[in-house]
Amino acid sequence: MKLDASDLKDLNLLKYYRLIRRWACKTYNLKDADLELLIYLDCKVHFTRNDFIEGVYTYSWDKNRWERLRRDGWIDVFKERNRTTSKYASYKTSFKCQNLIKRIYRIMLAEEDLPTSQRSVFYKNKSYTDKVYNKAIDDMINDKNR
Repeated sequence: MKLDASDLKDLNLLKYYRLIRRWACKTYNLKDADLELLIYLDCKVHFTRNDFIEGVYTYSWDKNRWERLRRDGWIDVFKERNRTTSKYASYKTSFKCQNLIKRIYRIMLAEEDLPTSQRSVFYKNKSYTDKVYNKAIDDMINDKNR
């Protein structure tokens, strides 16, 4: 099945992308650039450190991004480097990262709603901005054309 621009527009796929991205970043303690980079790397399936460096060119400079994403469990080693047969280590996004990205896609396709329980980090009414986002989440959930 081949999709074109009008099909994507009819799906309203990007209608609430900003809100969903903000939810994911705040809930999982990620930066916007980190999340978008993880989506890019997830599409590559297996990647090297050089692929990561190429993917980072369009994002804000963050010297510690690679180590932070590995330390926090967003990137796993797929194949270790050995000095005879493989020149570089091969990496993949972790199970945690893949589940987050799948959940974002399900929310964008309206198969799942953003959590609105009191346990949700994003749904707490602490500041004016939180209240604005809560109103936007309620509007998104109640949108019939989503």
